Amino acid sequence: MARHYPWLAPATTGYRAWVTAPDVRTRRQPIEALAAGAGSDESALTILIALGANALVALAKSAAAVVTGSASLVAEAAHSWADAGNQIFLVTANRRSRRAPDDAHPFGYGREAYIWSLFAALGLFVAGAAVSVTHGVQELITPQPAERFVVGYAVLAVAALLEGGSLLRAVQQAKPEAASLDRDLVEHVLRTSDPTLRAVFAEDSAALVGLAIGATGLALHQVTGSPVPDALGSIAIGVLLGVIAIVLIDQNRRFLVGQEPDPAVRRAVIAALTADPDVERVTYLRLEFVGPRLLTVVGDVDLAGDAREADVAVRLRALEAHLDSSPAVAGTVLSLSAPDEPTIEG
Repeated sequence: MARHYPWLAPATTGYRAWVTAPDVRTRRQPIEALAAGAGSDESALTILIALGANALVALAKSAAAVVTGSASLVAEAAHSWADAGNQIFLVTANRRSRRAPDDAHPFGYGREAYIWSLFAALGLFVAGAAVSVTHGVQELITPQPAERFVVGYAVLAVAALLEGGSLLRAVQQAKPEAASLDRDLVEHVLRTSDPTLRAVFAEDSAALVGLAIGATGLALHQVTGSPVPDALGSIAIGVLLGVIAIVLIDQNRRFLVGQEPDPAVRRAVIAALTADPDVERVTYLRLEFVGPRLLTVVGDVDLAGDAREADVAVRLRALEAHLDSSPAVAGTVLSLSAPDEPTIEG
């Protein structure tokens, strides 16, 4: 459980830096690692590309669903409209989470990214999963014939190209970050503190799988003459979207209630503190994400020497300022260790 030292806050305010940065590059020196890649607009570009692709795909799929009467295409259209709407939530998340700190929010507004991304995941569940499953069930109860299958195949092929391009952009953003943290790509996407990157990657991946399911359902409808495979394809797409939405909802929940960073980040912070000649040891450290690639640091340190109280306060403020100079740190609060407290190791 995090410790709070409110009597220290006024003295540390002037030392804080309030800018976001990408996840720690553990192959660099600790403080440089925390600051690596600060101020990039990669997430914003990833979201905008996904928004444009999903809007175009949604229009094409809707037209194809009307022309062909395919249940799978109706499900795919619902999926793409849900994705397009969700991108608006993600744009909002990216923009509002970057607002500057104020007196009411001294650590900034970074957690708004998780709130708006949570809304996007809920939208995917309702507008994507529920609509697709409902339509599939209705199609099983009251089947409707489909026609002009070639139109459906053409639209699905174009959609695959657009969704693939959007996914490629998300992969290009995630890969360097994953490599720097010694994670594989999927692991990094699941664990990153950037919910917009995770949402775009997951939704585009689900879209490509959904396109394959939709094409299979449409083909079986054409070959067998039965709308049942098409309806089952619609239900399968809905289940897929439901699973993705639940995973995204859970990940946003974790960061909203308080998520500690990767152990490598913890080691980097301990190394940064103990590298200072004034610090003999660290006995307590609590790190928590307060936004995408943005941390708070609370800790107890044992200072060298036997300085008087006023000098100790100045030295602690200097240590806090040292960590706060990293764009990845929203704020640092340090206190003195008790003599009998055990040392924590990096």
